Amino acid sequence: MKEEFQLLVDEHYEALYRFAYSLAKNPDRASDLVQQTFCIWAQKNHQLKDRSKAKTWLFTTLYREQLSYARRNTKFPEQDIADMEYQLTEEERDNSRVLDGQRAIALLNSLDETYRAPLSLFFLQQNSYKEIASILDIPIGTVMSRIARGKKQLRDKMETAVLKGSNITAFKHSKIN
Repeated sequence: MKEEFQLLVDEHYEALYRFAYSLAKNPDRASDLVQQTFCIWAQKNHQLKDRSKAKTWLFTTLYREQLSYARRNTKFPEQDIADMEYQLTEEERDNSRVLDGQRAIALLNSLDETYRAPLSLFFLQQNSYKEIASILDIPIGTVMSRIARGKKQLRDKMETAVLKGSNITAFKHSKIN
């Protein structure tokens, strides 16, 4: 059982962390989300009859934990001065860089979560529409429309960044189009 859990962690940790980071926009919060997801798995994995669905279960659990956290944080916002300094430092550092992959992720993270989650799962995690629908618990048609609208919003943000002087011509010909 312990080996099975370790194999699951080894197989899915990195992808879960990337997804968590795309949702939380904070490395510490992303780590907490992934850890919480695996804790829930350790407690409830016996409820999942089909082990081939473990990946979907993990992503869905992580997404729901983030939604729960976001709702709680709306009512009772956390504000730590050290975190604020960290965010300001990142923002200042980010403004001085040429728009690259990291900046594209920042633009993705600036989208509303409605579009950010499906786009992250599609582009960063390479999940199919069907898997995304299962993870987010929404119809496949909704996934398709959110990805299409999210891509348009992301493309508009990238074009705005170009107009402001950043060079991201490579993105215009990427698979976002």
